[in-house]
Amino acid sequence: MSKDTLLRVEDLVLHFKTQKGSVRAVDGVFFDLAHKEAVVILGESGCGKSSLAKAILRLLPRNIDKYSGKIYLEGDETMAMDDENYRQNVRWVRMSLVPQAAMNSLNPVLKVGDQVAEPMIIHHGVKKEEALIQAAKMFQHVGVPVDFLDRYAFELSGGMRQRVAIAMSLVTAPALVILDEPTSALDVLTQANIFNVLKRLKQELEVSFVLITHDIATSSELADRVAVMYAGQILEVSDAHRFFNEPLHPYSRMLMASVPRLRANTEPEFITGQPPSLLDPPKGCRFADRCPKRFAKCAEEPPVVNVDGIQVKCWLYTS
Repeated sequence: MSKDTLLRVEDLVLHFKTQKGSVRAVDGVFFDLAHKEAVVILGESGCGKSSLAKAILRLLPRNIDKYSGKIYLEGDETMAMDDENYRQNVRWVRMSLVPQAAMNSLNPVLKVGDQVAEPMIIHHGVKKEEALIQAAKMFQHVGVPVDFLDRYAFELSGGMRQRVAIAMSLVTAPALVILDEPTSALDVLTQANIFNVLKRLKQELEVSFVLITHDIATSSELADRVAVMYAGQILEVSDAHRFFNEPLHPYSRMLMASVPRLRANTEPEFITGQPPSLLDPPKGCRFADRCPKRFAKCAEEPPVVNVDGIQVKCWLYTS
């Protein structure tokens, strides 16, 4: 593993028990992330992106059927840590989360300043007064007026609540922040403002991001690398510039073809069919039923192939 590697995920599996069977939400996921880098996890709704965030941070519900694989954070294998060690020394200390819905993640009866200060008090053992000073500094970083420390979540706009959630994730100075659809409930202008904040924080605080989204257009603002997820698996991992200009996997190509272009006369295309059920995914390539390049070999599980530094899970690139 390179010294520059901050996070490495290998063969990560997270299955959930349900009355209908085991849901294979995360099924052999792999990718890595360097220091001061942003990797975007792209995919359709229901492909397992949010479950991947929970698996990395070990925020697991009770109905776990299978949880395995390896996660290395700065060389430390976090899956091998006991729960107490992980809670005290990893989650919200070395990596943290910006959840999908900021309003749902903020306590409506506590002032937002107290909520942002709380991780400092719990994990760093500082006094409340000092923690509030750090919270005020973080508010300035994310563009929230300092006098908002004494406000409640319902007094803030959606964009301000999202900035507060970002401040909360950064106040303990983690090396890695996982952003789970951070702008999904916001208008277009507010989305742009939030991404401008994230780009600035990435430079100023030298923090790394894992951005989980289905929005290809906004993700390009932050991405250094892209990992494409489909039906619980990663199909392609690529440098962002190469991905947005020349994706390799047929699913990646169809995703890019679905994005409207301002400076092109081409009509956006759509992907026919539906994603497979994660209760009973296909035995071979999971995208095969929707793929225009399908051939007989696709009935078998495709390998991960390295094509000039791009990792792609597809039979088309085997020789």
